[in-house]
Amino acid sequence: MIHAVKQLPDYFNDVVSGKKTFEVRKNDRPYAVGDLIALNEYDAEKQRYTGNSCLCYIDYILNDTEYCKEGYVVMSIKPCLVRRFGEPMDRYELECKGVPYATRSDSNGE
Repeated sequence: MIHAVKQLPDYFNDVVSGKKTFEVRKNDRPYAVGDLIALNEYDAEKQRYTGNSCLCYIDYILNDTEYCKEGYVVMSIKPCLVRRFGEPMDRYELECKGVPYATRSDSNGE
């Protein structure tokens, strides 16, 4: 399953840079290990999406009220590389240590 969620720019940039490897979210969806979470950058001031997104794999979920606020979960996430089926990975992609993300070419947030 893919969960599409809003992400504020500061947090989005931390995920993309590799600095932030977790998500704290309201447990209002059926999040599960093995699911994907699509982080869609959202500018709250302009009340619009920026067009930037990052797809991440959920590889661990902490859902324990001793450590999490009731109704919330903490998820360990790993960014994914998205490419077309059958498209070969080049050497740069195999050696890349950055976090891949998609950017809309028009970036008008629609």
